[in-house]
Amino acid sequence: MEGVEIREISVYEDERGWLAEINRDDESDHRPVMSYLSLTKPGLTRGPHEHEEQTDYFCFIGKFRLYLWDNRKSSATYGDQKIIETASLPTVAVVPPGVVHAYRNIDSKDALVFNLPDRLYRGQGKKEVVDEIRHEDSPDSPFRIKD
Repeated sequence: MEGVEIREISVYEDERGWLAEINRDDESDHRPVMSYLSLTKPGLTRGPHEHEEQTDYFCFIGKFRLYLWDNRKSSATYGDQKIIETASLPTVAVVPPGVVHAYRNIDSKDALVFNLPDRLYRGQGKKEVVDEIRHEDSPDSPFRIKD
């Protein structure tokens, strides 16, 4: 899908555990302005929603199914839908504005998502309108998870 980047990230292991670089200036043009961590319980889904201006830079830690719909009329992949499953390795997904997205924890245990978006939630001082369109709140939305 145009503008979406999915990649498993390298994990460096030793006897203490592992380390994985999530974002590097020399590997991505994405410039985060905040970060947050969320936990999703087994079998539960977040989304679908989209942003008008924000790019999300997710790092999935656990087994997830990521749903993407290109809702950008100017995109060469407008109307396309992709479903991607993450493996046991941490996986990065860069989701640009106008791409509707949702994810489901498909593991039997809690799983983590770390996000480094390029916009502040509710803007400076949390005084602005949230930049998102919540399709999961609309019963007639074309963005439905069918599995």
